[in-house]
Amino acid sequence: MRRSEFDRAVADEFGARANAVVTDLFLSQVGGRTAAEAIAAGVDPREVWLALCDELDVPPERRYGVGRLEPRRR
Repeated sequence: MRRSEFDRAVADEFGARANAVVTDLFLSQVGGRTAAEAIAAGVDPREVWLALCDELDVPPERRYGVGRLEPRRR
């Protein structure tokens, strides 16, 4: 997962709360850091995304493959 995909996934899932979720919520699965701190420290965005999903009870069907743009059609 790229950082841009992480950002899209968080925005799509959490809407107006996305910024607060990334900067204010401490996640034990990534060393007790916020999502922003974990990514800045080099933790893979996919790992951070899954930690957010676990912490906030995002259903499994909304965890995988999110954040990707639809392929362009010619």
